[in-house]
Amino acid sequence: MQKTIEIQNGVVRHPLYRFKTPINLSISQGEQVAIVGDNGSGKSMLVDVLTEKHPLLLHRVHYDFSPSKSKLVSDNIKYISFRDSYGTIDSNYYLQQRWNQYDIEDAPVVGALLEDAFNLAEQAARRDSSLSEDDLHALTVDRTRLREHLYRLFHLNALLDKQIILLSSGELRKFHLTKTLLSNPRVLIIDNPFIGLDASTRSQLHELLSLLTHESWLQVILVFSKTDDIPTFITHVIPVSDMTVGCKISRAEYLESQQEPPSHVLDKEKEEQILSLPYSEGQDTAITPGSQQVIDFRRVNIRYGSHCILKDLSFTVMNGEHWALSGENGSGKSTLLSIVCADNPQAYANDIVLFGRTRGSGETIWDIKKHIGYISPEMHRAYRKDIPAVEIVASGLSDSIGLYKRPTAEELGVCKFWMEVFGVGGKVDTTFFKLSSGEQRLVLLARAFVKDPTLLILDEPLHGLDLKNRRLVKDIIETFCKRHNKTLIMVTHYEEELPAIIDHRIFLKRH
Repeated sequence: MQKTIEIQNGVVRHPLYRFKTPINLSISQGEQVAIVGDNGSGKSMLVDVLTEKHPLLLHRVHYDFSPSKSKLVSDNIKYISFRDSYGTIDSNYYLQQRWNQYDIEDAPVVGALLEDAFNLAEQAARRDSSLSEDDLHALTVDRTRLREHLYRLFHLNALLDKQIILLSSGELRKFHLTKTLLSNPRVLIIDNPFIGLDASTRSQLHELLSLLTHESWLQVILVFSKTDDIPTFITHVIPVSDMTVGCKISRAEYLESQQEPPSHVLDKEKEEQILSLPYSEGQDTAITPGSQQVIDFRRVNIRYGSHCILKDLSFTVMNGEHWALSGENGSGKSTLLSIVCADNPQAYANDIVLFGRTRGSGETIWDIKKHIGYISPEMHRAYRKDIPAVEIVASGLSDSIGLYKRPTAEELGVCKFWMEVFGVGGKVDTTFFKLSSGEQRLVLLARAFVKDPTLLILDEPLHGLDLKNRRLVKDIIETFCKRHNKTLIMVTHYEEELPAIIDHRIFLKRH
């Protein structure tokens, strides 16, 4: 059987990152592969080898992309990374950009970007001198059909006139999938393919990839930390553990070897330390005396141009309640949270009460933020500075992106405590870009807890985490929220991710 990709005794040339043993693997035509492993195990580095981002010492990766005419890796292998879930990397991006009307007006729209991707694929095909006019016409017809199918599948027709900056993380995921598939790749690599997608879209994506792999030459390589997500059309699994690439095995063999995920991970000592934490100064005054309202929305409306995001939304969160916020991609979940976190200027045009105070009655955004611990896809994207992990955590003390105020020795001790709790105590001095995406998420979670907030807002907090770390984070949330006057709002598209302490729910509908 012809091998699409083959590596024999491959050693990574990079001076800082290398596997403990040489890489030996092959992916044959017709095989659909999952690369699986815990956070920090080396999955992303293996993808970098496959895409030639990290060259090998002495040996090279061997490719056979037939029947594709192009021999270039860049033409045949397309990679949708973890960060692509949150938008294209842009050094000018800042946390509140998605809610700023001036930035929105200047942003390109979805339809134009997808049309550009379609036309680029057409131009690439026409540069192939081996294709006849009939071949080119057939390719155009096939790609047009695929585009129509993708637009229907992901409900993109409703997004074509929407600025890219307004898309939710789930909608961005759909956009990147569509844009990439229109380029007609021979091999498609997707990091954690189902994160950020609602249940219906996850099912539809599963069906689409299954159909494409059966009816075309497309081969997929899916990268998973959440190993119970491996779809049925995957034929083989390549396990990666502790910077070692394991032998390729069948999907059935891999699933048979898996153990049940742990029911509890947080050890008793850390649990007791969290429960016995002293309350931070000012926590008793977080809510206006005589009020128990943490959040009160009174017929809130949020609109950008012709797009209605929230319409006549009313709901109240009381002190000590624990809410699950859910809804389809694009229903306005992150927009709602941006109002609570004082990141969205449209809050001033609505009747909103936060911590017992009417929004716009003289409080600053910092008066609001000091009571909130927050993590979101936007925040993960906004961190573009390669600074030590402990400084990322310390920035949560002052609600900044980056560290602009040196923490005291006592504050550094608190930061290191929370890093230990989240299992990244050994990464204190490791800079952000040198962490795996899962380790980055754990550092940002530590940042959300570091000031012992009254209100925890966790928007898709378990993105990219392996099964053990997912259970650990749930344990931490449940323990933290057992304490007096701790309020929680959590967003997830996976019901099993919700902690046991959830006692209220709200479901948003897309308008």
